[in-house]
Amino acid sequence: MAHLQEGAVKLINEICDRYADETTPLMMILSDIQKEYGYIPLEVQELVSERTGISVAEIYGVVTFYSFFSLKPKGKYVIGCCLGTACYVKGAQQVIDKFSELLGIKPGQTTEDGLFTLDALRCLGACGIAPAVSVNGKVYPKVAVNQVQGIIDELKGAAN
Repeated sequence: MAHLQEGAVKLINEICDRYADETTPLMMILSDIQKEYGYIPLEVQELVSERTGISVAEIYGVVTFYSFFSLKPKGKYVIGCCLGTACYVKGAQQVIDKFSELLGIKPGQTTEDGLFTLDALRCLGACGIAPAVSVNGKVYPKVAVNQVQGIIDELKGAAN
């Protein structure tokens, strides 16, 4: 925990305290930490373990099982390309490949400037508008390969 700043330790302790009376507080604690910091590194997991008595192994298992938790910081824009059956059949693999090519990263990676993270998702629940892409929760319907550059340009413009 030597890597955590005093303010971060205080906030994480406050988050743990919020759920002290809950029977199974882990998901709520981790969710609040993820919302606050954007990721849950090992040092934070160790602190949560100390505060809750839940083993680091169990916490790590939860963090790595659920895709909405992350062990490392994500970009300002998290681009999620659905690769579920409906999206895949309608060309989602080519869409994610184009994002990967243009951003210079593979799924699960973040650009060096910290602007973009590319994620392969199993299902967005948007099968009727396949292939679907989400960016920080905004869903882009029926994305074609030739639209990928426009989406990236739109996000870069918003970032400036």
